[in-house]
Amino acid sequence: MFSRDEREQIRTALVRAAQADSNVTGAAHLGSAAADRLDDWSDIDLALCVSHDAAVEGVIAAWTARMYRDHEAIAHCDVRRGETLYRVFLLRNTLQVDLSFWPADRFTATGPKFKLIFGNANEPRLSVGDNAAELIGLAWLYGLHVRSSIARRRLLQAEYMLSNMRNRVLALACLRESLSTSEGRGFDGLSADQRSRFGECYPSSLTPEELQRAFRRTMSALLNEIRLHDSNLAEQIRLTLAEIAGCDVSSTATGELDRIDGVATGRDCRAGGSVDSRP
Repeated sequence: MFSRDEREQIRTALVRAAQADSNVTGAAHLGSAAADRLDDWSDIDLALCVSHDAAVEGVIAAWTARMYRDHEAIAHCDVRRGETLYRVFLLRNTLQVDLSFWPADRFTATGPKFKLIFGNANEPRLSVGDNAAELIGLAWLYGLHVRSSIARRRLLQAEYMLSNMRNRVLALACLRESLSTSEGRGFDGLSADQRSRFGECYPSSLTPEELQRAFRRTMSALLNEIRLHDSNLAEQIRLTLAEIAGCDVSSTATGELDRIDGVATGRDCRAGGSVDSRP
């Protein structure tokens, strides 16, 4: 395991190398370093602006060789975002180092976690984050696959679909609270009460019964988020979503769906499709 001092020594060496590289005209900290939120587990996330007249692939190759030669990289993987390449290195001491290579005309802040070290950045182009309509649609779409996977006794697939559904519902809650919706970063910023309720959406085992219970809880949470984001859509969709999750909707024709599994969107649903009208 790397130490803070070791990580910062590597960060300093990389910044100095960037300043000395004629093919790099700017650099910026991304992630936790840009937000001044470093802790023992933080990685290094460095954006490099590649000169207009430099061969991008050659610059990437040279920096890759540097990471293996000077910093004991043992593996790397690539993630592309438009014209920007993020090369993610794993070092022998378990430190993650993200080096992103930006064309000069694209070097700019795309979010709040961007701190210029040297050079000039273009005008910020904030990326479009998640929107409620897309998250809602993906959540109920995954919900359909949870239902069919449980019915087919494909329990590992059911858990995969349930996790994807739950993550979209959690992202909806984060969006409502103005927290990050990216990669779970905002989940722990939700209130203790919300975290406790979302905790009930996680299955404790891979039995069909437990997956179904967690599915109903997750659907309850989804219905609640839909109501908070768009009450008209909630009224339109609630009975169908309740049926997808295995709730008995025979009593909902008159609009009695006020609570589902303890969330204020319908009546409490229990295993087997029975309805419990307890508060």
